[in-house]
Amino acid sequence: MSIILIGGEKGGTGKTTLAVNLAAMRALQGRDVLVIDTDIQASASYWAQTRDETTVTPRVACIQKFGKGLPTEVRDLARRYQDLIIDAGGRDSPELRSALLIAERVYIPIQPSQFDIWTLGRMDDLVTNAQVFNLNLHAWVVISRASTNPSVSEVAEAQSLLADFAHLRLAHAVIRDRIAYRKAARDGLSVEELKPGDPKAGEEIRAFFQEVFNE
Repeated sequence: MSIILIGGEKGGTGKTTLAVNLAAMRALQGRDVLVIDTDIQASASYWAQTRDETTVTPRVACIQKFGKGLPTEVRDLARRYQDLIIDAGGRDSPELRSALLIAERVYIPIQPSQFDIWTLGRMDDLVTNAQVFNLNLHAWVVISRASTNPSVSEVAEAQSLLADFAHLRLAHAVIRDRIAYRKAARDGLSVEELKPGDPKAGEEIRAFFQEVFNE
């Protein structure tokens, strides 16, 4: 059983993309997975609905939950599913704070820009406060939507700045800004299910998946 939170204060960093890809890949392994969509934009819910409407298998269940009572509801849902993946919106919300109290691992996607890095100080504080009540919580930063141009050094620059945060570790996987992620999302798929596939996107998301689930 695992409870994974994909969240952060910055919008537009690919949180839903990571959440739904993890969920679909876990379902492909035969796991009974639930996505909990706490974002008012409901992107994960639309993805799951599209998947259902086009009868993609395996099915990935998705529900919307809001409010401070999230930990209680997650504990109840954890008895019914093998894996829970929580997609929290890009802001400091009651849902994000509540999810930090129940998740085992939080992955915070950021774009490799100074604007995104500036938001990590607040996330470091939120994680620190949550760890007082949730001793099992561990936090990683994931560089997401990075440039596909190998000459752009923004990833290395962002990595060097992350050492300043005491409670945030850096994930090894880097997710780059590839059209395959958008194509897959449009059809309710993961990039692993996209035909024809994108080998580079597939390699990236598999690396991230293996980190998250220790495989």
